[in-house]
Amino acid sequence: MLFPAFFDTNVLYGALMCDYVLELADRRLFRPLWSDDVLFELSKNLVKNGENPDLVMKRVSTMERHFADARVEGYSDLIPMMTNDEKDRHVLAAAVRGGAEVLVTFNTKHFPASSLEPFDLEAVHPDDFLLDQLDLHYAPTLRALVELVEGYDSPSLTVDDLLRALARAGVPRFADEARSKLY
Repeated sequence: MLFPAFFDTNVLYGALMCDYVLELADRRLFRPLWSDDVLFELSKNLVKNGENPDLVMKRVSTMERHFADARVEGYSDLIPMMTNDEKDRHVLAAAVRGGAEVLVTFNTKHFPASSLEPFDLEAVHPDDFLLDQLDLHYAPTLRALVELVEGYDSPSLTVDDLLRALARAGVPRFADEARSKLY
């Protein structure tokens, strides 16, 4: 069974970050998990920030179709038991119900250790998550960078462009480490 990792909305928001994380998942390095609430929040925020609603719907439906086993359901009964930040209790409840081993989020302060320990779960910053992937799956993680940029044609990107974009998106240590391994 693949390592289950639940992704908060903020990790899936940026297109390049989302593409790269899902490229790694597509290579079966881990099993991505999310909930309808996470995808609804993702869609709502993207549209609110000016993205074309049709393209947002296409992006989310592609994610759902390609990772059909990522959706976690039946977690609403757990929400009242969660003790983390109130607005993110649905995220923790879904991660618990989905059997996630890590909850990947930029907002780790909303998931204090005391709220995670009863569920043997850890909140992990995306920078740390990607560094772990690089450590555990060195070649596929680097190959994913190279092959992902080969698929971009509008606009075209180099691996260095992607690494700079990922650094700006919040994973600078991973970008630096990947760059040092590639060049």
